[in-house]
Amino acid sequence: MVMKHVLIVPLLAASLATSAYCQDRIYRCGNEYTNTVPNPQAKGCKLLEGGNITVVQGTRTAALAPARTPAASAGQRIDATEQKTRESDAVRILESELKKAQERQVELQREYNGGEPEKRPEEVRNPQKYVERVAALKASLTRNESDIAGLRRELGRVSSATAAK
Repeated sequence: MVMKHVLIVPLLAASLATSAYCQDRIYRCGNEYTNTVPNPQAKGCKLLEGGNITVVQGTRTAALAPARTPAASAGQRIDATEQKTRESDAVRILESELKKAQERQVELQREYNGGEPEKRPEEVRNPQKYVERVAALKASLTRNESDIAGLRRELGRVSSATAAK
């Protein structure tokens, strides 16, 4: 009986050490962690050493759910004065943004100077910088014009919705 324990204890210890060693070999292959890679160098996997790694599989259902206001989720209606306050705030914000965009447009047009802005000292030595700046100014002007048109459309939509009520 003693002889059996003498043989079983070392075998048990060896098997525990082997299983612990196998669990420590974790590879990272891109964004994936695995312990079963037949040829890690061929797949570009790197052996991670030390520490425990926990990988939690997540779902995206909560992230994709639309945000709802408490009143809307409860099925309650917003009273008329609250709605008018929100609409007037929206109009005020849109008008403020439109004014900023128009001021920015004037500044950009002044700097663009009909396609011939003043050259800066560094642009005299490097003409390519001047060409790039002129192209960037033209793109900014176009983008800002588009922003102004969008703000005007939205302001018209909000204003007409307010007037219809």
